[in-house]
Amino acid sequence: MMRGKITLGVLDRSCRGPKRPRVSAGRHASSATEPEQLRGSTKPASQGRATMEDQMTPPQVFVGIDVSKAQMEVALRPEGRFTVANDEMGCTQLAERLRAISPTLVVLEATGGYEIPITGALVAAQIPVVVVNPRHVRDFAKATGTLAKTDALDAHMLAHFAEVIQPTPRAWPDEQTQALAALVTRRRQLVDMLTAEKNRLSQAPKPIRTSLKAHIAWLKRALEQADTDLTATIRQSPLWREKDELLRSVPGVGPVLTTTLLATVPELGTLTHKQIAALVGVAPFSRDSGLLRGKRMIWGGRAQARAALYMAAIVATRFNPIIRAFYQRLCQMGKAKKLALTACMRKLLIILNAMLKSGTPWRVATSQPA
Repeated sequence: MMRGKITLGVLDRSCRGPKRPRVSAGRHASSATEPEQLRGSTKPASQGRATMEDQMTPPQVFVGIDVSKAQMEVALRPEGRFTVANDEMGCTQLAERLRAISPTLVVLEATGGYEIPITGALVAAQIPVVVVNPRHVRDFAKATGTLAKTDALDAHMLAHFAEVIQPTPRAWPDEQTQALAALVTRRRQLVDMLTAEKNRLSQAPKPIRTSLKAHIAWLKRALEQADTDLTATIRQSPLWREKDELLRSVPGVGPVLTTTLLATVPELGTLTHKQIAALVGVAPFSRDSGLLRGKRMIWGGRAQARAALYMAAIVATRFNPIIRAFYQRLCQMGKAKKLALTACMRKLLIILNAMLKSGTPWRVATSQPA
């Protein structure tokens, strides 16, 4: 009897159909047969709004520019590529074309000065642009498996680098700072040529000695004129004049170091001690792997500023009481003299950075101990 009742009950329910009223086939019909974990979001209206917002948001565009002497290869991500001439008209056209696109970031390589005109044009057009170290981009290309190298591939890789790494744009130096940097570079070139000619004169045969002596005399006059121009340029700017006086109050710091730092390290006085040391290239980096503890070595940085800082550190180890005590203590600890001198370079740079940041001149009594 019990079995019959169950059977009748089942048949009765199957014949009468579902107790709930039938609804139109829609979201309830599909969800009734799907597993719970596959039903997805229960708020389709919010999904629709998010989709519309995504469609309304313009896609980000990243641009890579491979600059050569004659032309510039331009690559865009997600897609696009074209070429323009590397002249004044080409720079203007490229800046206008990119301003219409409103790219998220433009990345170029430092190519010995060929990148300066287009970078200035992009900065004037208020387009975010970064000039990066070519070694970084090449290492990035190798990491992605790209071993071939052409102008088109380089531009594409620069755009890819901009999209993945997204380096932070830095303030582009103004025209006055660029002029000061050009004078500093020219002075360094004159010093290099003067040194080379003096070395040739020591072993030169008699027929060419007269020519070498005349050239050496001309280089000396040109070097004196370059120093005069640098001094006049510094004195024309009240800001530079104030910074120059602060820096030169430190024993061991002379006009060559101050002009070099002002021209090549405009970030001096705005960064932390670790950041400024890494920027110039006097920060020791670890080389450890497993049980191996390698020697700490400096790497990269701005070579021109580091060379001037090296000569100033040599003088400071003799005439600056803080640097001299620091250098002697390192030598007494058994450190190599070149290592101790590099540490003095870093300490001197950190002192100069702190002085510009606080606007405080050199005072031995208030200086930090070594």
